[in-house]
Amino acid sequence: MRNDGLGSWPARRARKTPHRTALIHRSTTRTYGALHERTTRLAHALRAAGLRRGDRIAHLGPNHPSFLEALFAAGLLGAVFVPLNTRLTAPELAYQTTDSGAAALLHSPDCAPLADALRTRTGLRTLLPTGGPAYEELLATAPTTPLDEPVTHDDLALIMYTSGTTGRPKGAMLTHGNLIWNAVNVLVDLDLLADETALVCAPLFHTAALNMLTLPVLLKGGRCVLVESFEPGRTLDLIERHQVTCMFGVPTMFDRIARHPRWTAADLSTLRTLNCGGAPVPTPLIAAYQARGLAFRQGYGMTEAAPGTLFLDAEHAVSKAGSAGVPHFFSDVRVVRPDMSPVDVGETGEVVVRGPHVMPGYWGLPEQTAAAFTDGWFRSGDAARLDADGHLTIVDRIKDVIISGGENIYPAEVENALLAHPDIAECAVIGVPDETWGEVPRALVVPRAGSTPEPEDLLASLRDRLARYKIPKSVVLLPELPRTGTGKLLKHRLRTEHGTA
Repeated sequence: MRNDGLGSWPARRARKTPHRTALIHRSTTRTYGALHERTTRLAHALRAAGLRRGDRIAHLGPNHPSFLEALFAAGLLGAVFVPLNTRLTAPELAYQTTDSGAAALLHSPDCAPLADALRTRTGLRTLLPTGGPAYEELLATAPTTPLDEPVTHDDLALIMYTSGTTGRPKGAMLTHGNLIWNAVNVLVDLDLLADETALVCAPLFHTAALNMLTLPVLLKGGRCVLVESFEPGRTLDLIERHQVTCMFGVPTMFDRIARHPRWTAADLSTLRTLNCGGAPVPTPLIAAYQARGLAFRQGYGMTEAAPGTLFLDAEHAVSKAGSAGVPHFFSDVRVVRPDMSPVDVGETGEVVVRGPHVMPGYWGLPEQTAAAFTDGWFRSGDAARLDADGHLTIVDRIKDVIISGGENIYPAEVENALLAHPDIAECAVIGVPDETWGEVPRALVVPRAGSTPEPEDLLASLRDRLARYKIPKSVVLLPELPRTGTGKLLKHRLRTEHGTA
């Protein structure tokens, strides 16, 4: 039977370049031949544990070869991979595993306490620690015979959670075709070569590190250096040691590298591609890298589009600074008015996207899926302006998302958590500028009558409920929140009056 999905990639690459290095993690090196064998063994082990076509298999852990082994093994089974964010709390993770109906969880040894907590809270049947002796023994005893599960481009490959304005995360359903076409877009627009060495220091559970860097490099036959977490000094060391040619990061990461004491002396001569996303790259940062002979390639995307949507090449990094670029090769993007008619040059409208990389919908949410599409176009909720050269500049976020260090924070989710506090009558969360993270959340709180809550106590109440990056960095107590006559919150007034650092 024919497997045309992601799960077939290790076998296809192994028959071409079995001895070429695919993955490097600490002192471990995996060839494409070894990746193919280990992926096949893991798929057999998961099948022996009762996992079948369509089952959801979650993964919780930092960047590690087992993440990719699990992704490809799920693809061999026709199962669906669900990457989980290690920065989330147990209640947040429990929601995602329950919502997806995950039957199994593969997790790093460091995440064992969280994994145990999830098993008691959810319907997980199987817990499988990765990266240790038990995992290696499991693979060693599993067969290497090919699996015979048919997988097409239309089959579901991945459920990747992205928060929504309702405050509840939504699972973006990405098919094998979505991921493959996104990888093709990256190869076309970034000119990746077969000899690439990619430094993967952004988390693989986010769509950019996985789909804009790792999968395209593996498709091309390059090698990926996997790092559990980002640290600027170690990043400079790894670039020199492994002769890194490409990497992805958010502006905050690249800024921290440029501020490191070794920045001016570090050997960066092998770097060819610096792909940056999550927020516009500040002009001073562009200049700092240009002084080292390096140029950024910027982009704009969303989980629902797997994620590549717009791309600004290095040639236009300065002349179009602040722009998100033009559509990827196999991506159609428009800026439209509410009636879906195209805007004029310079007019602000909503970004809509269509293409083979765009998801079919949200997991288990048919109404939200229907609302997200109009005539086959996915409505991003982001506002942009189009210039005379066809470049788009994102000017506002209709959905009120706060982007802090590349992480999306949705105010409604934080507001719902705050409202659980007995001393809070009303609240709103807005973003305020921050030199390090771009912006951080601020809570605007109306206390209940008769109470005088301490801001630190309010924030402390969130620590077990929300990931640390979602917790507001400041609290402003107000007598009331501004609203319209119909009760609608006037967030633009809150931003004007309380949105400065």
